[in-house]
Amino acid sequence: MNNWHIHITGRVQGVGFRPYVYRLAAKQKLNGIVYNDLNGVHIEFLASKEVAIPFYKKLIEAAPTLAKITGHELYEMDDRSFEGFQILQKKEAKTAAMMLPPDFAICKNCRKEVLNNSNRRGYYSFITCTECGPRYSLIKKLPFERECIAMDDFKMCPTCGEEYSNPKDRRYHSQTNSCSDCGVRLSLMNNLREEIEPDSKLVIKKVVALWKEGKIVAIKGIGGYLLTCDASNAETIKILRKRKHRPSKPFACMYPNASYAEQELIISATESKSLTGEVAPIVLLRLKKKQASIALNDVAPGLDQIGVMLPYTPLYELLLQAYGKPIIATSANLSNASIVFEDIKVFSELAGIWDYVLSNDREIVTSQDDSVLRFSSIKKQPILIRRSRGLAPNYFGPISNCESNTILAMGASQKSVFGLLFQSLFYLSQYLGDLAFFESTESYKRTLRHFMNLLNCQPEVILVDMHPNYYSTEYGKQLATTHGAKLVSIQHHYAHFAAILSEHELQTKPEEVLGVIWDGTGYGDDGNIWGGEFLTFESGMINRLAHLSYVPVILGDKMALEPRISALAHSWENTKAMDILKEKFSEQEWKIYRKILAKGQSTKTSSMGRLFDAVACLLGIMDTQTYEGEAALQLETLAQRYFEQSNKVEETSYVSQISYIEEVPVNEIIEGVVKDLKYGVGINQIAYQFHYSLVKMIENVALTTNNEKIAFSGGVFQNALLVDLVQQFLGDKFELYFHREVSPNDENIALGQLAYYQTTKRDEISK
Repeated sequence: MNNWHIHITGRVQGVGFRPYVYRLAAKQKLNGIVYNDLNGVHIEFLASKEVAIPFYKKLIEAAPTLAKITGHELYEMDDRSFEGFQILQKKEAKTAAMMLPPDFAICKNCRKEVLNNSNRRGYYSFITCTECGPRYSLIKKLPFERECIAMDDFKMCPTCGEEYSNPKDRRYHSQTNSCSDCGVRLSLMNNLREEIEPDSKLVIKKVVALWKEGKIVAIKGIGGYLLTCDASNAETIKILRKRKHRPSKPFACMYPNASYAEQELIISATESKSLTGEVAPIVLLRLKKKQASIALNDVAPGLDQIGVMLPYTPLYELLLQAYGKPIIATSANLSNASIVFEDIKVFSELAGIWDYVLSNDREIVTSQDDSVLRFSSIKKQPILIRRSRGLAPNYFGPISNCESNTILAMGASQKSVFGLLFQSLFYLSQYLGDLAFFESTESYKRTLRHFMNLLNCQPEVILVDMHPNYYSTEYGKQLATTHGAKLVSIQHHYAHFAAILSEHELQTKPEEVLGVIWDGTGYGDDGNIWGGEFLTFESGMINRLAHLSYVPVILGDKMALEPRISALAHSWENTKAMDILKEKFSEQEWKIYRKILAKGQSTKTSSMGRLFDAVACLLGIMDTQTYEGEAALQLETLAQRYFEQSNKVEETSYVSQISYIEEVPVNEIIEGVVKDLKYGVGINQIAYQFHYSLVKMIENVALTTNNEKIAFSGGVFQNALLVDLVQQFLGDKFELYFHREVSPNDENIALGQLAYYQTTKRDEISK
């Protein structure tokens, strides 16, 4: 008999791994111990080599469903005696990298129990087990043990304690274990902070009654508060929009169950798997043609799809089963700010938005929004819109730390996410809001401090966006001074490209890769605003190959808010286009803006986002938008309708074969759109032909430069129709690469900053 040690790293804490090891060891009658440490799970045991190796293989091959193993090893150790097999806890290491368990959706077993009145946890709104429940949002310090998380405030009753200590129970060593006798308590309050219903079971009925009355109820969930109301009540939704200052941005809906959702929505097997899995994100889905039970025009104005999620906590399960139809479930915040999670702020920052608050007495340590996912309709390509609850803060893509430095990547601004490389692991934070808002900057700083305290580390290298006015850049400079860290600035679109290269390990391949990086804005190294970029990567270097032809930037940030200004900047030398645009401006505006354009501007933009805005305006879709990407989303909707409803889709391109590569002209797109409008071509068809033209543009550049590998990044590639068309028309000719682990939008900038710093030749990095 020899002494053996197994060390397993990855997402192995908070997922029932130790109970799994215990049961397998007990089955084989092994003597030893299993414990969590700051660098993973450790198993020490006595066995012959013939027993130890199969036991080791079995541990890895049949690991718990929620576990994600990133490393493992078996080796012999010094002699030690054991009596039986035990689960222990050790805290010897002071600093170590370990994956943090995310917040998991309620599992099937707990869902059955919470709806069973005869079960001792029937109607207990915070039922969990080793396979489900909050994790990341509760962690105060490491490792993941009861005394280190917010559940430490709730002492287990004798019955829960017996479950926790019983190896045969599925709540064995479940750190979030509790029941109605010893656990979390609900509290329903009015706007005077008076409790109006103390009984937990009656609270559920009361909230249902409030929804029926047209009231807005703020509910404390896993990562923060959600604002909820009846999704069929158009008047209440209008009130919510007015109070939340969200005039047209779509609201997410929570449906009671998958069966109900399938009656009203087109749901593929892939989408269904996402909706009902352990992440349970919001999934963007198309409605069936028949009348839905929601007020669609008020939930998602002008769109054919809505964001849908199923109840992912026992509290939501009880509420939705009792209500029996969909509700609005949107983050409790003012638009674009980070989600409110602190109880006191619900009554201060959100006062006047909600009518009642359903809170509880368990602390949320780390806030986070719901994750959002969509799939393209033809190829079912997954597209992450927001990476948050259930996915953050771990990143499972290929990352190395050859220099053994702690590297902090500050990310961008509008879709703020930071990344932290510590030892061998890269942590990618949840979406933290738009850093133009004070509340979001506070959330960003608080979450970053929490991370560094958890891991007991400080950055040695800090990576920032080249844009001097991003808050993430300014704060990165402050931190570099505070910690004496090296500061490195990285161009925005180079970071986008590096992110997609890293995900697919393309930086290790010998062939040149063409990067199509399209978004709204990014500070270029020539002083202009980039956003319609064709980049190349080869031999450790990223180069700007080509870009959309520059157009003037006028009126600063107002241009991104008003598609009519983008249309004017793209069309001001096109007489026919000007005839369309003139009525969209006052006489004074028309005179002033044209005078500005005639004088010429020092700053220009190559933004694909602004081209989408321009086309949307010319087609009469909208002149001003109330949220980022609204015009582009409406344009995609019309194009998708044409694509799906036409017997024969016109494959007419507005772009011709290019003869040179530095600038890709966009004036011919504008000319083609205006010409078709004059000829009476339907706007849905023109919207589709615009999308198709962009695919031909990519093909032209790739063929002209003899590139066989094309990688895509930037917020424009949240457009599912564009992704489908690229795959349909270019998939047989080129190797195509899209994001899988991260969003194509600015949430991937932190990953890209790290990847660029690590893989690109140092003399190419802007200091």
